[in-house]
Amino acid sequence: MPQFFLNKRLIILLVSIIILVALIGFSLREREQLTWPEQFVKDTAGWVQSLVSRPARYIAGFVENLQDLQNTYDENKELKKRLDDIARLEARVHSLEKDNKELQEILDVKESLADYEPKQATVIGRSPDHWHELLIINKGKSNGVKQNMAVMTPGGLIGKVKSATTFTATVQLLSSMDPKNRISAVIQGETPEERHFGTIEGFDKNDELLLLKGIPYDVKVTKGQNVVTSGLGGVFPKDLPVGTVVKTVPDEYGLNQTAYVQPGADFYDIEHVMVVKRQMPGPNIENAGEGGL
Repeated sequence: MPQFFLNKRLIILLVSIIILVALIGFSLREREQLTWPEQFVKDTAGWVQSLVSRPARYIAGFVENLQDLQNTYDENKELKKRLDDIARLEARVHSLEKDNKELQEILDVKESLADYEPKQATVIGRSPDHWHELLIINKGKSNGVKQNMAVMTPGGLIGKVKSATTFTATVQLLSSMDPKNRISAVIQGETPEERHFGTIEGFDKNDELLLLKGIPYDVKVTKGQNVVTSGLGGVFPKDLPVGTVVKTVPDEYGLNQTAYVQPGADFYDIEHVMVVKRQMPGPNIENAGEGGL
């Protein structure tokens, strides 16, 4: 008797599977019309889905709007803070401008070491034998270009005018190993005590870094500090960007230290340059390295 019931259950299971497979196959075949049970199930499912989706979309939209409001609030708060900072800076700048104007009137100073007149020029020649040292530009004496004028690119200072003809000029790059190729420079700092003066003398060809020498041994120089022209050499304007400090090493006698400076300009790829004419006349310094440093 138990064996009979077991066989009966097995038969019912097999018949059910066959019917299920037949129904699946029947429902999957292509038909122009669905049976009424299929239509009823689909219509009911669609109605329930639309009934549920509307509140779900509304809730999702509400939550998204709340998030947008929160983001807007945070952004507005940050913008207000920046506006307050800008207002304080504008007030500070206005005060400094007023003080500077008054001091200039007291001292009767009309010019600054940082004032200069730029002259655009294009590189028209570069000797493979002197690739790291010299290049020729298409502006000369007829354009107001003179010996020892600073030459730079948007990245920073690249050198000085070594000589000039009527229509062209030869530029000596900072990477030149000429011992007379010196430039008075300063490491910038947030305070006067953090400003350190030296001279750009030489170029490390292996690491492609400029050498800023003559820095006192007991001062602290931090990696990443900016190096600019000092304007004290009598020829170059003040604050022309040179590069950033990479490292410092003591000199052979331990009295000073040398800073290795990553140039801001690319000495290899130079097409357009700017010749810089200093506005404030410099002192009459003869044979002072940079042609006046």
